[in-house]
Amino acid sequence: MAAAAKVVQLAYGPRRLFVPYHERRERWAVLVAHRRAGKTVACINDEIGRALRLTQPHGQYAYVAPFLAQAKEVAWEYLKRYAGPSIRTKSESELWVELINGARIRIHGADNPNRLRGPYLDGVVLDEYADMRPSVWGEVIRPMLADRQGWATFIGTPKGRNEFFQLWQRAQDDPAWFSVMLKASGTKLLPQAELVQAQRDMTPEQYAQEFECSFDAAIVGAYFGRDLAEAERQGRITDVPYDAATPVHTGWDLGIGDATAIWFFQVAGGEVHYIDHYEAHGQKLDHYLGVLASKPYRYGTDFLPHDAKARELISGRSRVEHLAISGRAVRVLPQTKIEDGINAARLILPRAWFDRVKCADGIEALRQYRADFDERTRTFRDRPRHDWASHSADGFKSTAVGYRAMTMGEPEANPIAEMLKPRTFDDLMEELDTQDDD
Repeated sequence: MAAAAKVVQLAYGPRRLFVPYHERRERWAVLVAHRRAGKTVACINDEIGRALRLTQPHGQYAYVAPFLAQAKEVAWEYLKRYAGPSIRTKSESELWVELINGARIRIHGADNPNRLRGPYLDGVVLDEYADMRPSVWGEVIRPMLADRQGWATFIGTPKGRNEFFQLWQRAQDDPAWFSVMLKASGTKLLPQAELVQAQRDMTPEQYAQEFECSFDAAIVGAYFGRDLAEAERQGRITDVPYDAATPVHTGWDLGIGDATAIWFFQVAGGEVHYIDHYEAHGQKLDHYLGVLASKPYRYGTDFLPHDAKARELISGRSRVEHLAISGRAVRVLPQTKIEDGINAARLILPRAWFDRVKCADGIEALRQYRADFDERTRTFRDRPRHDWASHSADGFKSTAVGYRAMTMGEPEANPIAEMLKPRTFDDLMEELDTQDDD
């Protein structure tokens, strides 16, 4: 005899604007909503409700924000509060709750894609999707939904015409998608006096983006937005084929526990052709050597940032030495100020051509690379925001500084000679200080 169903009363009353979302039958959904519209609360409760109604055993659900710390701050308390009566057990350290029917909902950050990987998902919410690297969806999450035909909801406010905009556009013509846009001028959720005050306190671009859901407002604080818009207008983001007669140079941003990004470029007269781009997280240097070897390119110079000279204590070798021993033609760039690297990138962008497909993630990173904003003083800091876009942007700056060094005829350092040079105790201490500074 089947067990009687248990009725669970959740402490959630949906705002009327979100009722169509809760009643949707489409597998995919995109919600573009103004700040303080309540989209995170609505989506967390939608996920709880669908998890409780799941008839298959061992349900697996995820809520994903751009950063794990952000996800914990924004969604973890909501999840525990609203799922409270239906929670069987939970893990504060692993950020998951298990409901009375065995379904589990876990909080994730897109800043560590490897932690997201798992056997399957029945449903997922991607919050502030405009701030995530696009590959998280296509390479990690989408395959996890295939086994059980799971669903996905993308929510956030616009950040220019990026991947989130592409999803919004697709949802307008695809019957498999549910979509809704909630502008502050139409929802009436915030007092009119508050909106008037916000307009006084914010730039027109900020207000249009955050409260009126404008995809056309410039990304606030973006370093390269106008340059890329001009490249798009001039048709320089297109198909850029590999020229076998010309060497392929690379520009790197190196990470150990962090991401490493590589740009592949060729010089053709006064043009710089970016034909490829690669980024991965938490991989050893041998992984990237394998990626380089797998491509059909005839290589020129690998341009590495100054910290590539730092030696690892276990191996006693620097990463530049490792690359040089592997047969790569490496060149370590001098340490430059952040603003000098940004200016070098701005100088090369007017002559840059990008392969639209192979460089898609890198291009989006350049669009999203922006100054850090101090919420307390409401001013931009004189440094970039460190997020998923930083690594590819720094790798691009390496290509720009490297190109400048090539065209100005600056002498090259010999990494093998550096490797064989005798080291004193003072040298070792200086290298350790450099690693600490980085």
